[in-house]
Formats: sequence, C-alpha cells, structure tokens
Amino acid sequence: MRHAFRNAIIVGALLSVVIPGAAALAGDSRVPVPSISKGQGERCVEDTQFMRRNHMELMMHQRDDTLRRGVRTTKHSLKECLDCHAVKGDDNQPVSFQDPRHFCTACHSYAAVKIDCFECHNSKPRAKTVAGDITK
Repeated sequence: MRHAFRNAIIVGALLSVVIPGAAALAGDSRVPVPSISKGQGERCVEDTQFMRRNHMELMMHQRDDTLRRGVRTTKHSLKECLDCHAVKGDDNQPVSFQDPRHFCTACHSYAAVKIDCFECHNSKPRAKTVAGDITK
C-alpha cells in the first residue's frame, strides 16, 4: 500500500513535466517541479512537446550524422540548443551544467538522468565579440 502511494506521487510528478496540464490530473501536489527557462529565439526548431519526448533521439541522430558521416547541420545541434536556451547567472554570463538553473540540468536532475554530453562538449555558449567572432 505504501509503495502504491509513493508510485502514484512519482507518476503524477513526472506527468506534470511531460504533459502540460497534467498537474491538474494529478491533483494539487506538493511535489516540486523543475523551473525551466524559455528559449531566446522566436520559436524552437520543433514543437515543445515533440522536443520533450524526442530531444535525445534527435541529438543522437545529429551525433551520428556529424561523427560518422561528416554531415554538419545546425537544426538539432547541441551548440544551437545551448545558444538559444542559455540561462544567465547573477553575473549576466551563461551558467554551466553544474548550476541547477542550467536548461538541461533542471529537467535531468528532476528525472534523475545523468548528463554525459558535457564530459566532452561545452555546457554553455562561447562568448562572441562585437564582430561575431568566437572568443575562447
């Protein structure tokens, strides 16, 4: 009985992240949900619900195309995601994935999913000069 109650709480919390309006279905839960910042562009490259469910497959497909086939596009690239979804800290600079406010970290920590992208990739966009050249 105790496990059933705990499982219902977990399912309700996960539904509130995955399905908009599901918090109403789960009742007025006191389970905290992640705070996710909006992107800085006009619109995402895909529908929000599609991205919530498929972002990992898109990133893996992009990785395969880039590494194995030499195809470099920007539509589903990690760099483009970070450029649009960078969260700025108190110093007005993008935070890294170690910061709980980081766009990726917010959901991944909530869902207890390890992020391993940033073992090799930058977790924040690179700074640009006035002319648009990348620094560092």
